[in-house]
Amino acid sequence: MYANGNQPIIVLKEGTERTKDKEAQFNNIAAAKAVADAVRSTLGPKGMDKMLVNTIGDVVITNDGVTILKEIEVQHPAAKMVVEVAKTQDNECGDGTTTAVVLAGELLKQSEELIDANIHPTVIANGFRMAAAKAVEVLNGIAVDASSDEILKKVAVTSLTGKSIGDEHDRLAEIVVKASKSVAEDGKVDTDNIRLEKKVGGVIGDTYLVEGVIIDKEAVHSRMPKKVENAKIALFAAALEVKKTEFDAQIQITDPASMSAFLAEEENSMKAMVEKIKEIGANVVFSSKGIDELVQHYLAKAGILGYRRLKQSDLEAIGKATGATVVGSVMEITKKDLGTAGLVEEKQVGEDGMAFITKCKNPKAITIFVRGGTEHVLEEVERALNDAIRTVGVTLENKKVVAGAGAPEIELQLRLSEYASSVGGREQLAIEKFAKAMEIIPWTLAENAGIDSIDSIIKLKNAHEKKKDGKYYGLDLSTGEAVDMFKLNVIEPLKVKVQAISSAEEVASMILRIDDVIAARRSAPPAGPPGGGMPGGMPGMM
Repeated sequence: MYANGNQPIIVLKEGTERTKDKEAQFNNIAAAKAVADAVRSTLGPKGMDKMLVNTIGDVVITNDGVTILKEIEVQHPAAKMVVEVAKTQDNECGDGTTTAVVLAGELLKQSEELIDANIHPTVIANGFRMAAAKAVEVLNGIAVDASSDEILKKVAVTSLTGKSIGDEHDRLAEIVVKASKSVAEDGKVDTDNIRLEKKVGGVIGDTYLVEGVIIDKEAVHSRMPKKVENAKIALFAAALEVKKTEFDAQIQITDPASMSAFLAEEENSMKAMVEKIKEIGANVVFSSKGIDELVQHYLAKAGILGYRRLKQSDLEAIGKATGATVVGSVMEITKKDLGTAGLVEEKQVGEDGMAFITKCKNPKAITIFVRGGTEHVLEEVERALNDAIRTVGVTLENKKVVAGAGAPEIELQLRLSEYASSVGGREQLAIEKFAKAMEIIPWTLAENAGIDSIDSIIKLKNAHEKKKDGKYYGLDLSTGEAVDMFKLNVIEPLKVKVQAISSAEEVASMILRIDDVIAARRSAPPAGPPGGGMPGGMPGMM
């Protein structure tokens, strides 16, 4: 800037980068499209996987959209906003993350033509908002009620399809439905109460549901019983050992008798702990802290099974499964604090011992014990199960589903195109572009399956306009034909679609309204090693 005296006025700090107007908008759109393109090839049952290697060499192999976007280090601020869409979708629904990101990228791509035609970004954002509201209305109109176990299982199978789990969809879907219904209470499903415990070994088909909790710990003493039936369980958030002072202290003992008395007192206090546990009738003990060797000895002598150094979350899960209360002091515990389980058993799984707390009455926390041949397989099965659990959970809560395989998106494309002509004004152009963007989902599904995308879109549109139940027709990725998805059992929760469209619209509108990007100068990178060598590390992505 220059004042009247032609003296420059420095407003921004030296080194600050600034892009304005269309340049800023197109830069932001390009960054968001790059993120969408990064995950687009993973969409659908025929989607491909990504191998992600971090800076220390850890490998993740997945086609889960949110996992991919969390692992890659995105630098551009607009790209980060799109990554946030995936995280929100994952938090709200557990599935549909790739759909949300691909839709956001396509909405921005479609808006480029409108910006080029000098249509104001605020007008485009208003049109997108109107289209999203109409889309939610249309989705609610085509949704069907879902309450039976059969539909819940189909929702789980649809979510699991395309993940690296072989042919175990049906078996895992049954486990997921049973687990979700077990923790459902008053119409709400707290999926945090479904724990996934992984152990390398066996095959994916060996995965099973435990109506209780599994703890990856071994008993503290070899002479303790390996199996306790009709278990009475005590939970301690305290150490079963003599309490140490919180500050450095020295005890001076001048004669052997005092030493013997001191040691005897220590032993008596530990004996008293075990006597208290015996007195209230507990025969299994779990502690989040340590158990002294002498206490271990007395517990084993009394036939009490003991485990130490559990995570706080493990204690809470055992409490939910058995009805036990976590107690902060051994001497304060009462019979009311005990939990019950039909069986507590230590089993050898591979090289390690694990505690299985089973046959619990009405457990509020249960465990899916996941098996698989390698660590990478286990991690992908865990991600697949997490997605399926969340989708079944939102279906149990929302009780509404829609057809999958691009059926709702094509229906939206047709209905929004009709709606656009009734709106008029410049917003009509934005609504038409929003409708056009909906085609990207069936287009990508076809593309990833090696089917002609243009033919697929034409077949779907014809089916939706001419068939009796056309709104349920999606793309059969085996044949490339338009088929009723309810007959093919490809079903998705309504909430997943609503959330994906709403989130994509919000982030697209926010990015479009940015007309000025002012970026401060980055701090200088660390100097290279002495002798002129290159510094380590690789440049960030995007």
